[in-house]
Amino acid sequence: MNTSHPTITIDLILDRHTTKEVLQAVLHAILFHRLFGLVKPQTFDILDVTMPGVSDPEMEQLVNDKVDAFWRGVENGNSKRGQITVTFSEKRPKKSWFQVYMGEEEVPWEQWIINAEVRQPKSDRDRQQFLTTLAATLTKAVQTMLVHTSSEKGRTAVPLITNATGISPFPLRIGVSVGGVEVS
Repeated sequence: MNTSHPTITIDLILDRHTTKEVLQAVLHAILFHRLFGLVKPQTFDILDVTMPGVSDPEMEQLVNDKVDAFWRGVENGNSKRGQITVTFSEKRPKKSWFQVYMGEEEVPWEQWIINAEVRQPKSDRDRQQFLTTLAATLTKAVQTMLVHTSSEKGRTAVPLITNATGISPFPLRIGVSVGGVEVS
């Protein structure tokens, strides 16, 4: 796997009650920082942490579909661990060996990996501690997004925007796997 593009990893330990809303908020926050079209903002308040999001029906549907796929994978499978990967790419001319133009290929310029594990706190006291830790993790995740996207490395990763139509000028893929198996 070519890792010449930046890869940002966010590790989350979730409980059943907050899994969906936390994953939706984290995905929305990533999209908020990386969509370059006219983004209508919204906010998500999770465990007293305010996270930025994107108010766009198509993006909301994509996020909800992927979070639902993750949830189904965790509910129906043996594994309570999974990964949601957000890959931003650019279209580049694809050339063959003899420099003959062969159409376009998508070349990733940045990838975000959310490692998520669903656990069940044993008691109410455990649950409170669990949620406090999760809130701190979400705060750290937003800081990671801000630091990366405003850093030199984060800014130079973004290719030249040549097609400014729509909310994302770049191909965007969100992949979901649970227990190492891709789910959709």
